Amino acid sequence: MEKLINDFSFGLFFWQIIIFVGLIFLLKKYAWGPILKAVNDREEGIKNALQSAEEAKKEMQNLQADNERILNEARAERDGMLKEARQLKESMIADAKAEAQTEADKIVAQAQATIDSEKKAAIADLKSHVAELSVEIAEKVVRKELADKDKQLELVDAMLGDVTLN
Repeated sequence: MEKLINDFSFGLFFWQIIIFVGLIFLLKKYAWGPILKAVNDREEGIKNALQSAEEAKKEMQNLQADNERILNEARAERDGMLKEARQLKESMIADAKAEAQTEADKIVAQAQATIDSEKKAAIADLKSHVAELSVEIAEKVVRKELADKDKQLELVDAMLGDVTLN
């Protein structure tokens, strides 16, 4: 260190300062400027990326909210459709029951009418047979009764006695 102090020269010191200042000036103009510009550009890029990320995050939240809203609407619509389908099913079942009941009542009424008409026909047929049998029996009895002449006259008198003139 003593050697440095002994060999110290103001001229050399002056030129070294000028060269140092010139070097600083050149570095500032050609090195620091582009380096600072690159750092500032990088910082600006990072800020833009952060801002874009924040906007993407907000958009993602909005999309999630929209998705949730759409999902809720879809659920509500599904529930409404299911309720409507149940009501339609119940209505169709009730209509089918009513129609079946009406048809059953109609069939029962037709069966009852058929039974009544067949009953009347059977009664009429039975009356007809009874009448035929009665006539046959009466004919046989009357033949037997009318075979004798005295009995015929007696029968005619009895019948005339029964008939009254108006």
